[in-house]
Amino acid sequence: MLKVAVLAGGGGTNLQAIIDAHKAGKLPDTELSFVLSNKPDAYALVRARDYGIEQVVVDSASFSRAQFEEKLMDEIEKRQPDLIVLAGLMIMIPKELCRKYKNRIINIHPSLIPSFCGKGFYGLKVHEAALKKGVKVTGATVHFVDEIYDNGPIIIQKAVEVKDGDTPEILQRRVMEEAEWKILPEAIRLIACGSVSVLDGVVKIQN
Repeated sequence: MLKVAVLAGGGGTNLQAIIDAHKAGKLPDTELSFVLSNKPDAYALVRARDYGIEQVVVDSASFSRAQFEEKLMDEIEKRQPDLIVLAGLMIMIPKELCRKYKNRIINIHPSLIPSFCGKGFYGLKVHEAALKKGVKVTGATVHFVDEIYDNGPIIIQKAVEVKDGDTPEILQRRVMEEAEWKILPEAIRLIACGSVSVLDGVVKIQN
């Protein structure tokens, strides 16, 4: 049984996609262990409560950066998850956590990495940049997390068409609906069934 921790800082739409997949039986051998947020008022915590998942808060506004990292590590370590899923946590996680959970932390990013990624590219900023560049195709990426923003080995990507008249908000919604909410649960499923391995920094998937 894969014990999954979800770290979320906002509305929790990607968390809801995971919950929906779990509820539908699409994540066998998976336990949604706890949801942790750095914001006490994050709606992701409500989604967790409604599905009976433990909710944990480490308020980043109440601690220094060093204190926050220590508290975050403590809360994760005491629960010992097998996989950590970053789903909208808008804060860089501690390097120590990346090292300790190497190839056991995944993130969803709203572009086709290596495009429109790295420090400063998050939320609507990603889609604003895509539209400004005039790309015809964007999408989303699930990748393992290392100590550099949006840099770890890529697990799954899914392309999404950019349409005439798109605004950043419209494009964001389409990327979520057509890519993010599909490939994040699928990545968890693949990991849970032992189909994902990393060799020399490259992900291998065996279905």
